[in-house]
Amino acid sequence: MSNKHGHQARKRFGQNFLHDPGVIERIVRSINPKPDDAIVEIGPGLGAITEEILAINPRLQVVELDRDLIPVLRTKFFNYPEFQIHEADALNFDFRELMTDRPLRIVGNLPYNISTPLIFHLLEQSGVVQDMHFMLQKEVVQRLAAVPGDNNYGRLGIMAQYFCKVQPLFEVGPGAFRPAPKVDSAIVRLVPHKELPHPAKDLKTLQAVVRTAFNARRKTLRKALGSMVTVEQLQSLGINDGLRPENLSLADYVKIADLLVDSGAGPAGNKEVSND
Repeated sequence: MSNKHGHQARKRFGQNFLHDPGVIERIVRSINPKPDDAIVEIGPGLGAITEEILAINPRLQVVELDRDLIPVLRTKFFNYPEFQIHEADALNFDFRELMTDRPLRIVGNLPYNISTPLIFHLLEQSGVVQDMHFMLQKEVVQRLAAVPGDNNYGRLGIMAQYFCKVQPLFEVGPGAFRPAPKVDSAIVRLVPHKELPHPAKDLKTLQAVVRTAFNARRKTLRKALGSMVTVEQLQSLGINDGLRPENLSLADYVKIADLLVDSGAGPAGNKEVSND
């Protein structure tokens, strides 16, 4: 579907353009941009949120992959000389390069097809981030905020909560977009912890433990993590080896990873199999 700018939303970029003024206003109010903030928007699309933020913060920077949209944005916002467009794939972009004297505030209506890997990419750079506000598929927000025992609890939620406080804000129906997606969306706020509540001795080992566990999420821990830890080691940590991966807390996973580091076993099971 094209629009008044003549731009066709592209399926390969997962584009769904926000057009509902009430929703746009509510998102911007949630972000609460200030004139001196270092704000970066991922995937501005046709600039619906961009326009509202620029009116408050004229130094907004955006990262946009679709080169056909860049002239549209340049034309639309020509009267903002400090507005910067980075033509790049956010999945490979080093956001640390944009850091100056203040931490980044990252916002975006993230394409559904890359939202999970993009969040992992941003979590790795959370040291330069003040907060992040994202529009995501509702199910992804549920996974980010899930607690042990939830069906949605998995690798994404554990690693997001390792780095950030996760706050689901509100839901957005398909009618707020053109074209309307087939799913409900939601806004989430991620605020990096000033001090990690459960710091791991080695992050890669923790990531490997969580990934390995949830690649076999239907199995008991003794089977799911059998290639990494023994039943005796789990029991020494006070962890029941008959539980499933979704029953363990972030703190439990950190304990397992730290035990592996202490026993000289490095990261294992590094294959990327699942995004959950």
